[in-house]
Amino acid sequence: MLEVSGLDAYYGDARALSEVSLTVHDGETVAVIGPNGAGKSTLVNAIAGLHPHRSGRIAVGGTDITGVPAHRVCEHGVAVVPEGRRVFATMSVYDNLCLGAYRRTARAGHKQRLDRVFDVFPRLRQRVTQPAGTLSGGEQQMLAIGRALMAGPTLLLLDEPSLGLAPVLTDEVFEALGAVGAQGVSVLLVEQDIDRALDLATRTYLLAEGRVAGEGPSADLRGSDEVRRSVLGL
Repeated sequence: MLEVSGLDAYYGDARALSEVSLTVHDGETVAVIGPNGAGKSTLVNAIAGLHPHRSGRIAVGGTDITGVPAHRVCEHGVAVVPEGRRVFATMSVYDNLCLGAYRRTARAGHKQRLDRVFDVFPRLRQRVTQPAGTLSGGEQQMLAIGRALMAGPTLLLLDEPSLGLAPVLTDEVFEALGAVGAQGVSVLLVEQDIDRALDLATRTYLLAEGRVAGEGPSADLRGSDEVRRSVLGL
């Protein structure tokens, strides 16, 4: 579903990603972990077409999308849940969700997708007329994920979904992400909570200083020396 090969990205003269390569198979959930500043969010933004990259190749579903602008990347079945949620605070939950189905191809299945979002996030059904800005942080994260699902993606990119959430709400969000994966959506998860990421993902990549420092089945990385040194500082 996703193939990234030799990706380089910069902020000015500072190199943020260096020859990063990874894959996400059809229906698979893959995590990217690493310390702050490792390049995790830059990776998500580069795949989504939101941050330019100088070299490398990105393919989604076998189609080369290298250099495709962000508003065209979504037409290839990619949806992003950004860090910080970025919901439209003065708009209702319903209107925020409808924006996710803005693309012409997503509008036809609007009602069915809305029902599926409410099945995954029952809290949103209860608050459908409520302004998004009055939701709790966890509920806003649910809304951001639901909005992305309204686009009918085949690949979902999530950037730090647990950031700033209380543990009980983090549990709810990750339980829902498991349900999303069970529906056949491929997921690339960037996450600071290592244990939750490793529990959810089939495979995991470790980023350190913009490079892939380790990769493999999540169960194998849980006790690896690379993870202890790079993320835990041990």
